Amino acid sequence: MREAPKMERHRFSDSDWSKLYKQLKLTPNTYTGNEAKTRQFVEAVHWIMRTGSPWRDLPESRGDWRAVYQRYARWSDKGIWDKLHEALIDEPDMEWLLIDSTVVRAHPSAAGAPKKNGGQAAQALGKSVGGFSTKIHATVDAHGNPLRLILTAGQRADAPQAIPLLEGFGFKKVLADRGYDSNAIIDFITSKDGDPVIPSKKNRVLQREIDLHTYNARHLVECFMNKIKHFRRIFARYDKYASRYKSFLSFASALIWLR
Repeated sequence: MREAPKMERHRFSDSDWSKLYKQLKLTPNTYTGNEAKTRQFVEAVHWIMRTGSPWRDLPESRGDWRAVYQRYARWSDKGIWDKLHEALIDEPDMEWLLIDSTVVRAHPSAAGAPKKNGGQAAQALGKSVGGFSTKIHATVDAHGNPLRLILTAGQRADAPQAIPLLEGFGFKKVLADRGYDSNAIIDFITSKDGDPVIPSKKNRVLQREIDLHTYNARHLVECFMNKIKHFRRIFARYDKYASRYKSFLSFASALIWLR
């Protein structure tokens, strides 16, 4: 008996593609008239994101690498990948919000953004003794699904991004590690009638009690960080522009919601 042909790696099932294409058609300023070519393009971007390969190494069967990169860049500049992520967020569990960050190393090729675009300093790229790095700050829901992503230079502290990560969301509890224990963050959460499940720093005079059982669920945001790092183009940053790197993050986040 002949075996059914295996689907090529890094291509979408017809079901997943149908959901993606439906959302892309609803996204303003997005040309999707030719479904077959649109699918080839999106799958080519997925191949780059998954394998971590340079654009020039895109197989010819996936399309011309120059055309794929240029279209990816246009979509990135228009925020289409971000909009795709937002469109696929489906009934998030907002009872708990979890926030955290992770540092990714950046290849030397990520340095040297042109001054006309704000230069390297404007591209969420930091430099330390260990080399270049970028920090990904994330908000996930109670199931560990991504809601919001922010990029900063790798050496930046976590706490200043907490309120931007939480603004505009309704929640009952916020779970985070003690790096987010500051009066401003605690006051912001309580002002929204939320409960901060954040351990006190050891130098706090008055130590807050927290629900340790609930706090144990904080691993969900760490699991999300682990998921996105399976995409090798996210595990290491090669992009000079923060917006291009962020687009890969948004695309990966959309796929997590899709599945």
